Amino acid sequence: MRGVAFLGTIRSVRGTFLRTLVLVFLATFLWLQLHVISLTDRNSAGQAASNETLFALVPQELHRFLKDRRNGSSSSLTNASTDTLTEFEIAEIRRNIERANAEQRVYNEESFGPLATDAPVIVIQVHTRLTYLRHLIVSLAQAKGIEQTLLVFSHDVWHPDINYLVQSVDFCRVIQIFYPHSIQTHPRTFPGEDANDCPRNIRKEQALNLGCINAKHPDLYGHYREAKFTQTKHHWWWKANRVFDQLSITNNHTGMVLFLEEDHYVAEDFLHVLRLMERTCKHSCERCNVLSLGTYLKTYNYFADFSRKFLGVNNALQKELLRGLKSHREASTTGQQSAKIDDLGISGGSGSSSSTSSSSLSIGSSNSSSSSSSSSSRSRSSSNSSSRSSTTDGSSGGGGGGGGGGGSSNTVRGSKHPGNANVTGTAPLSVARNAQAVQAVSAWAFQLLPDLYNHYQKAEVIPWISSKHNMGMAFNRVTWNKLRKCAAQFCSYDDYNWDWSLQHIAQTCLPVSKGAGIAPRVDSGLIAMMMRAPRVFHIGECGVHHKKTNCESTAVIAKVQNVLKAARDHLFPTQLTLTVAGTAKKTKLRKGNGGWGDTRDHRLCWNITVYPDLVLP
Repeated sequence: MRGVAFLGTIRSVRGTFLRTLVLVFLATFLWLQLHVISLTDRNSAGQAASNETLFALVPQELHRFLKDRRNGSSSSLTNASTDTLTEFEIAEIRRNIERANAEQRVYNEESFGPLATDAPVIVIQVHTRLTYLRHLIVSLAQAKGIEQTLLVFSHDVWHPDINYLVQSVDFCRVIQIFYPHSIQTHPRTFPGEDANDCPRNIRKEQALNLGCINAKHPDLYGHYREAKFTQTKHHWWWKANRVFDQLSITNNHTGMVLFLEEDHYVAEDFLHVLRLMERTCKHSCERCNVLSLGTYLKTYNYFADFSRKFLGVNNALQKELLRGLKSHREASTTGQQSAKIDDLGISGGSGSSSSTSSSSLSIGSSNSSSSSSSSSSRSRSSSNSSSRSSTTDGSSGGGGGGGGGGGSSNTVRGSKHPGNANVTGTAPLSVARNAQAVQAVSAWAFQLLPDLYNHYQKAEVIPWISSKHNMGMAFNRVTWNKLRKCAAQFCSYDDYNWDWSLQHIAQTCLPVSKGAGIAPRVDSGLIAMMMRAPRVFHIGECGVHHKKTNCESTAVIAKVQNVLKAARDHLFPTQLTLTVAGTAKKTKLRKGNGGWGDTRDHRLCWNITVYPDLVLP
């Protein structure tokens, strides 16, 4: 009996223990579910608030471009370019692309008439970032003179939602072209990823033993091709050939062709400035053959990093900033300055470092000034991943007004001393002031200086540099014909970036650009005229080379909109003042970033130039 009782007790304890475990598991599961729901709701609320802010900055009649398609396809854009497509779907997409490219339909031509031969043509390279494309279209819709242009949307992904958005544009002429050799249409064969392609990081000896297709042709760093990186260069070269040499509507075009991407944003006077730059070239800089309207913004650190002296701003721009500070301070009355000094408790006997008053140059929100543009320098050399390493150069690409790109908020302050008001801009702030300034200034890294956004704005003449002048760049047919003659060098240069390839042929193939007027200090085949105060902005948080957890963030978009809203009174300049950049040395010839060693890529690129109707199996 004792044994039976003992066994019953064990079973009872075991049953109680199991029930307790089940209850604990259920309680934990419910808590996790509630926590996830709470986080989802919080994120949704945050996104809704962000969307409301963006909608508030956009005219009511343009809200339609920001709204999702109500009826029709709701399929994921992510899946549009992956292996999830069936063979039937791929065949259907290829037929649609072939039909659209052959038709060359120009939307809204009946409303705006034929395109003038000298009208601006705007070419936009589109992948899958629909959110950014929506805001680019909104910015284009608000640009003065947009009705005179032709928008060319060049796609490497066929997707109903993107097509619906583009075809809803009604404020100018629109044409869609589709890159026919994309990864979407060739997901399992070249130019996509063939199953028999060599793995990227395998050694050449191993590849030869393996017998993979491209074993004999690694890049100059010993790596094998990756389709997702090579596609961008192919697409850029294809669309340039397509627009200049193959479209009927641009057959006799003699004006500027401006190249944008889906994650760009334009100022409302960008066409006015483009025309002004074009006229200035004819009168004052005949050798300038590339116009640059943009600069890069560093979006990853908006709080002040005062440890770097002026964040790499060059001497010319430091003087520009100081002149802006000085002119602003002179505009203030002596009485107001005295009142500020009294309020800050600065007596005539001493000056406190902790009570320096900030020269209030910000228009709108408390923005800060920096011109260190974030250039995308792509390198594959010794790393095991193909990525663009973001570097900071000291170019004056952005100026301070509305887009000088700097990633760190750097507020230039004036130190007040007894009986004297000096602007000290050449020395970094102390660590103690840094901590105070970080709390005081806005997280946004822009400041609008009157000397940069006024009616006599400056443009810089400089040899074209890929990492500084590749955004919002424009050139005409004369320049294109020279570039096209260098197709062999462009297509064989071992660099998967189209812009670095252009720089290579500018240094090795193109004849030196000559002509009357202002001249840079170094000769080159491509001479850029770059706006010191940009009209094209980079709003993308993610791309081929940059990944973040939230690639749909609209924070940068809202901030750019606010900057342009604040700068509105200083747009539409009446003339440009040209300056020569302080480039004393010729840019050294450099080896490419790799990723373009496969001779199949060389042949495809060359065939795109020679055979307009090229069809791949």
